[in-house]
Amino acid sequence: MKSAKGIDNLAFVPSSPDILRRLSASPSEIEISAFSSDPQKENSQPQELHKPQEPQKSPEPSLPSAPPNVSEEQLRSLSLSEFEEGPCGWRNFHPQCLQRFNTPRGFLLHYCLLAVTQGIVVNGLVNISISTIEKRYEMKSSLTGLISSSYDISFCLLSLFVSFFGERGHKPRWLAFAAFMIGLGALVFSLPQFFSGKYKLGSLFKDTCVTASNSTSCTSSTSSLSNYLYVFILGQLLLGAGGTPLYTLGTAFLDDSVPTHKSSLYIGTGYAMSILGPAIGYVLGGQLLTMYIDAAVGESTDVTEDDPRWLGAWWIGFLLSWIFAWSLIIPFSCFPKHLPGTAEIQAGKTSQAHQSNGNADAKFGKTIKDFPAALKNLMKNAVFMCLVLSTSSEALITTGFATFLPKFIENQFGLTSSFAATLGGAVLIPGAALGQILGGFLVSKFKMTCKNTMKFALFTSGVAFTLSFVFIYANCENEPFAGVSESYNGTGELGSLIAPCNANCNCLRSYYYPVCGDGVQYFSPCFAGCSNTVSHRKPKVYYNCSCIERKTEITSTAETLGFEAKAGKCETHCANLPIFLCIFFIIIIFTFMASTPITVSILRCVNHRQRSLALGIQFMFLRLLGTIPGPIIFGFTIDSTCILWDINDCGIKGACWIYDNIKMAHMLVAISVTCKVITMFFNGFAILLYRPPPPATDVSFHNENSVVTNVLAEQDLNKVVKEG
Repeated sequence: MKSAKGIDNLAFVPSSPDILRRLSASPSEIEISAFSSDPQKENSQPQELHKPQEPQKSPEPSLPSAPPNVSEEQLRSLSLSEFEEGPCGWRNFHPQCLQRFNTPRGFLLHYCLLAVTQGIVVNGLVNISISTIEKRYEMKSSLTGLISSSYDISFCLLSLFVSFFGERGHKPRWLAFAAFMIGLGALVFSLPQFFSGKYKLGSLFKDTCVTASNSTSCTSSTSSLSNYLYVFILGQLLLGAGGTPLYTLGTAFLDDSVPTHKSSLYIGTGYAMSILGPAIGYVLGGQLLTMYIDAAVGESTDVTEDDPRWLGAWWIGFLLSWIFAWSLIIPFSCFPKHLPGTAEIQAGKTSQAHQSNGNADAKFGKTIKDFPAALKNLMKNAVFMCLVLSTSSEALITTGFATFLPKFIENQFGLTSSFAATLGGAVLIPGAALGQILGGFLVSKFKMTCKNTMKFALFTSGVAFTLSFVFIYANCENEPFAGVSESYNGTGELGSLIAPCNANCNCLRSYYYPVCGDGVQYFSPCFAGCSNTVSHRKPKVYYNCSCIERKTEITSTAETLGFEAKAGKCETHCANLPIFLCIFFIIIIFTFMASTPITVSILRCVNHRQRSLALGIQFMFLRLLGTIPGPIIFGFTIDSTCILWDINDCGIKGACWIYDNIKMAHMLVAISVTCKVITMFFNGFAILLYRPPPPATDVSFHNENSVVTNVLAEQDLNKVVKEG
């Protein structure tokens, strides 16, 4: 229980030589006060002595007297074992230059660096390298999808146990372990490059109309290169093991180290940096893919990036991330268990935990025997579970759009895949980062209580819900496509790419290389009946195309007179792209403005000692119900709007080439609206169910379990006396 000028709970007294002096000075009375790490505060006014014999004092068990034969080293060990606030360093080595980082801002800096590194690897380099890995190691998309899911699987399996056992542990050292695992995972992910041999270029495919057969026989062969799948999965599992402490224990440590009203700002900044990581990963990975895959070992080639056989140096980024992640192990290992001033900050905080029938079981032990009880206690917290389900629903649509927004932009507005990916990243990454920071800043600025924080999240989700209907209006009709929505100059049938003008060209349906001629898009130069090309022009142009009507025939000696088709999709006449990007940018901002407030609400509505486990449960549900099924649901929904599939020589359906734009837009609106309604329902239900502690009974975190802690302190001190 906290008195007017001190606290009589040994477990929450920061380590200080002054405390040790007071403990050993008087064998009959023990005086305990809460000091900050500031040396000026150590010389403050003496505190009142707490005399157990006075009847007006607390009926809680008093602390035992410290016998004269207890050494200062033993008392120091006892004090440090309960609440370690100390200098930055290792054992007895504490360089003065490191102490400037022994602050919440110093820890936040290193936390952000590790979050950026994790985002670069997991959500940046891995995603941008998947297509290259498919070609290099001859894998199907279903196998590379398993690679992407391995990170979430690892996170789900480990999040509960890491958050449970790490709550009372040395959280900065757990983050040092996270840095080690992230670096190791990045290193393992790059290993196939060094054991698979040099990349061999295949023969160049001829994309124009030729009378000789271009088709290949239907053969099914299995390459040994696909066995590297297990190495990639192992790398992702290690990355998942590293990401688990980062977003559970790291978040809880930030919340420990700063006052309540600043917690949201620090957490929002850290989460914003985790979103910045994928942007850096995409830029870095994109630049590295312009280098030939074996350039670092002295291999070069005459082929360019436009050649379908080209593969870029996907692996270099993983090696750089490995080195940078391991460089963060030393900084995290030198942080103390608690930053200086943590005890004073915690003494000033009051509990806002939801008052429910499960609060009586809020004790949080150190052994695995306590795990089921702690898990059951959190699952009985209705407010907490509503917030978890709310974030899971929101994660489903955010991960779905993060995966398929470039595809949506590409098909709706007739852009190239690379330019669509650039626009998608330019909208998603800054919008998400800005939303995270704004949400944390506003909650911190107005010092919102737990209930007001949930109301703020509900408001921002409502704004995003209203703007979600932009997909209905900001879409475009499909451009004319020969054989799909337009006939070949009045010949052929809709739904078939074969027409009399290209029947003798032996074109492959598996080679999609769109060209535009006379305002109509064709599946490839071969299906347009083009027999000649000018390859040195950018973009490539084609002429003598039998499926495109021309008044005069162009010969190879008259290339400069004109052309009939050029590589790429036809320019769209739809002008809705700027409107769509602007409104969608606002949607992303308001969507992610709710992210940090919900995380802060979860930290506030549960018992103080169960915050890390609460975050572990949140991220487990978020992945099981959100990030794992999200891309799958979006993928199936988008595939349902396909109107032209890739069918190979064996008759097996592959990727979709052309989608019904209007149907796709409407289906995405249906998913977005449904998930937003679920998000707001559970968020609103949490607000209705939340019952804060009555103002008259609010207690500081220091004194929630003062009786139990005093008894433990008495037992520990008696043990020290006997050992001494």
